[in-house]
Amino acid sequence: MFRLWRDFVCCLVVAALLPLVARTQENDDSLSIRALKRRSLEELMDIEVTLASKTPQRLSATASAIQVVTGNDIRRSSASTLAEALRLAPNLTVAQTSAHDWAITARGFNGAPLANNSLANKLLVMIDGRSVYTPLFGGVFWDVQQILLDDVDQIEVVSGPGGSLWGSNAVNGVINILTKSAQETQGLLVSGGLGSLMRDYGAVRYGTRFSENIFARVYVQRWDHRPTLLPTGADATDTWRLTQGGFRLDYHPSKTTTFTLQGDVHAGSEDGTATNTYVDGENLLARWTHITQDNNELRAQVYFDRTWRNLPTSVPNNGFSEELTTFDFDFQHRLHFGARHILLWGAGVRLMQEDIDTTTTISFSPQNRDMKLLNGFVQYEFALLPDLLKFTIGTKLEHNDFSGYELQPGLRIAWTPENRHTIWGAVSRAVHSPSRFDADVVVPLIGDSSFTSEKLVAYELGYRIRPVDELTLSLAAYFNTYRSLRSINFLAPPPRYVFTNGQRAESWGVELSGLFQAMSWWRLRFGYTHFKKNIWPTSVGIVPTGDLIEGIDPENTFLLHSMIDLPAHLQFDLVARYVGDLPSTTLSSSVPGYATFDARVAFQTNHWMLSLVGRNLAHDRHPEFRSLLRRSLFGKISFTL
Repeated sequence: MFRLWRDFVCCLVVAALLPLVARTQENDDSLSIRALKRRSLEELMDIEVTLASKTPQRLSATASAIQVVTGNDIRRSSASTLAEALRLAPNLTVAQTSAHDWAITARGFNGAPLANNSLANKLLVMIDGRSVYTPLFGGVFWDVQQILLDDVDQIEVVSGPGGSLWGSNAVNGVINILTKSAQETQGLLVSGGLGSLMRDYGAVRYGTRFSENIFARVYVQRWDHRPTLLPTGADATDTWRLTQGGFRLDYHPSKTTTFTLQGDVHAGSEDGTATNTYVDGENLLARWTHITQDNNELRAQVYFDRTWRNLPTSVPNNGFSEELTTFDFDFQHRLHFGARHILLWGAGVRLMQEDIDTTTTISFSPQNRDMKLLNGFVQYEFALLPDLLKFTIGTKLEHNDFSGYELQPGLRIAWTPENRHTIWGAVSRAVHSPSRFDADVVVPLIGDSSFTSEKLVAYELGYRIRPVDELTLSLAAYFNTYRSLRSINFLAPPPRYVFTNGQRAESWGVELSGLFQAMSWWRLRFGYTHFKKNIWPTSVGIVPTGDLIEGIDPENTFLLHSMIDLPAHLQFDLVARYVGDLPSTTLSSSVPGYATFDARVAFQTNHWMLSLVGRNLAHDRHPEFRSLLRRSLFGKISFTL
């Protein structure tokens, strides 16, 4: 433990001492060139977020534990993939399980690592409003969730339930990655890089204007990543390669109407010990938004998404192949009644077709399944005292093919006595609907056709304060109760196992985050989380450490992100983090806590950016979930015109 704190203190010392050797040149034109489109601290607190209420709100007055990672935060870090960018959200737990796979969650329950992902299933993730949830196991395949990070506008992360608006699987948190409009990405961008682990990276994007109100962009990018190490130090043979391209078109027929059409395609491969995994897919999304003269809003969205992955083996009938096709449509209407009342309602339908090749290693019954998800929601917002006391009540009603109808109500209160203070509280109910692993799998485990939804009731209390102009703080505390949690039970005759709803749990914790403008040229982002949970069996025959299989979580995490503007167009950025111990389970060994940091040095002008990034610099190698991550270097060059 002493070594962990020693390493972490070293990270803090590096962040604190470096600006002391920098010459502050407030009038240097390089500072204006390298303004990096940064918002002031006040503007960042007043930034509009929509994830918490589906209605644009000021971040400082939102009645939820929400964090925003801006596009500038990402550029001023070591991130080269979406999962790495999510490390910058202090209310998320992010762990790398292999060169291409990740375990990501909010408020615990980061499931045990498996061959291609983890069992984490209580986080809803969207990219520009398109859900990337898979009904196979109820989580996200992070290896194929890649976007051009230069196009990211902001990432909104709500820790805590969002079921009353977003529905099933928004149990412990919701993420929406928002990209810039085509109008904001005009011109040419070319970037490329080489590194010791990220073997090579390249991207090209071009934005153009067809008329006064039609803008478009196209892009293509490629990653080629070297393998991580096994806990023994041997090569993990998990090299991966992925190529992705896409487009976006924005049409503004009037000042109050917007139409967006966007899509992506991807294809790649991932090395394995016996054979490679192959992935590909495509998506297409259309969204129409209209704002009336009285500030009411109509929005309709439809998307198509197809993903495919194949894990062949040299042994006949022993691989795995899955193809998922999704059609989704939703509509929402926001109505204002005077200055105090807002009514938001909407409905949607999602059709999913999943085809799985049954093998001797993994088998489902039925092998192929057509699934539908119907939903409707209503939310009423009432300002008892305008700009002072606000109540929000709402619910979502869903119907899925596994557990039938699910009701997910929520109540939120926000009190803002003045613009530097907001106190908020919430009581919510959310559910995680069964996945195909829960209900349909027959090999190597047995699914339970009567498997019901996992249920959460959450109690939250939060406080945001801006004590001085240069500092903002956000504190959230919560207490969660879970019923009908998934468990793995012994089934006679052994060794057979079955998924059941055989556990209940309680969890509680605090989340502290802040933003500090130390100097005009030095900004700090930081966050700390403390998390505890208890899980109890409600049935007999649960496998040993079965409670931990549902959640392998650290008690304490800490994040520090330092961004420094130096003279002569230079930047120095540092991301330091501490993650506590992870316990062992029947599916994974224990992982000791660690402290490490990434550093970035960059030279940026109006058109050129050259950067050198060092990752995991505190150790030659350290374990993280199940892989050993090595110290690495990565150089990148970008040109814009």
